[in-house]
Amino acid sequence: METDFQEFVAARSTALFRGALVLTGNREAAEDLVQETLEKACRKWRVIAAKDAPDAYVRRIMVNLANDRWRRFRRLTTTSHPEGSDRAAPGDEYGQVDSRDQLVRALQQLPMRMRTVVVLRYFDDLSDTEIAADLGITPSTVRSQLARGIEKLRSQFPALSGPSALRHSEGIR
Repeated sequence: METDFQEFVAARSTALFRGALVLTGNREAAEDLVQETLEKACRKWRVIAAKDAPDAYVRRIMVNLANDRWRRFRRLTTTSHPEGSDRAAPGDEYGQVDSRDQLVRALQQLPMRMRTVVVLRYFDDLSDTEIAADLGITPSTVRSQLARGIEKLRSQFPALSGPSALRHSEGIR
């Protein structure tokens, strides 16, 4: 059983980290999220390994943990940090962010469910049905959340003319 879990971690940790990074927008937070996800998965590995899709089960753990973190963070930041206080000064060349960072920041502005749907579709290549099963929602809800999320991202990045531009600008694949 332990060997199966180690094999799962070796095979899936990079993809889990990539998803966690986009969900959190921060390397350290992503590392913590993956570690916490794998810790919970390890404790329940017998149950998870018996499932038809252990990947989906572990992704669901990660999404739930990310949602919990986001809720806690949102409560803290709305009371302690004014919005926009971390932006670079105009004309500061070193403070300019690249398109990858801008995309992650734009994703962070989306509501958590919408962000999760976009991440699972474009970073994990899941279908509407798979996303719906992972999140416990209907495929039509997935499609509407995805359409709204892409529309919001495009409003921030007019150069993004199609879904494949998300992958290209993120440097994935």
